[in-house]
Amino acid sequence: MAVALVTGASKGIGKAMAEVLVQEGYEVYGIGRTFEADTHGVHPAVLDLRDEKQVNAFLASFQAGQLKVLVNCAGSAYYGMHEEIRPQQIHEMVRVDLEVPMVLCGKYLRILRRNRGIIVNVCSVTAVDGSPHAAVYGALKAGLLAFTKNIMKENRKFGMKAVAVLPDLTDTELYRHADFRPKGGCALNAQEVAECLKWILEDENRIVEEIVLRPQYNGIERMKKNGSKH
Repeated sequence: MAVALVTGASKGIGKAMAEVLVQEGYEVYGIGRTFEADTHGVHPAVLDLRDEKQVNAFLASFQAGQLKVLVNCAGSAYYGMHEEIRPQQIHEMVRVDLEVPMVLCGKYLRILRRNRGIIVNVCSVTAVDGSPHAAVYGALKAGLLAFTKNIMKENRKFGMKAVAVLPDLTDTELYRHADFRPKGGCALNAQEVAECLKWILEDENRIVEEIVLRPQYNGIERMKKNGSKH
């Protein structure tokens, strides 16, 4: 059975993508810090991607010979004027949003080439649109987008694919450190984003390099420090 590996698989878009892959017949391994009791057929790998030792231990033990799909979905985001973002927050975002996807791709590229596999890197519309209060996050997602395009150019001739998915506002916990939330009806949900995997997986003869997903309506509301709206 073909194998899929998904980071950020315990919540949000990553969880929804892992479940789609299970439905599509893959044996799915999901990386996350915590998982619910029912993982819907996903094999959970509990580890913190910020911890290099934990990541290295996983890489050493994971049997990746049948790996066909690698989804880098785990994300870290801190929002605010750039001068308010602390160095340790920058380090965390760099590690989770860009460094780990590069490390995982580097580790498994030979196997994915051999298996004519697919890399799906979940970026963000901030990679192309820019966003106030998200300078670091947007810069890292732009880096991940550029990395995905370059990996595609390197490996296209081997029958492998690398796809960047760029969701706009999505109703997940990514905004837990933000002073805003999407307004009601102005956000995608995780399942809507995850559905794009079906297009990617079933289209063998064409290459979709970049998918931008937006809600029909767009808007945010500011939150007070106690979490209430204003």
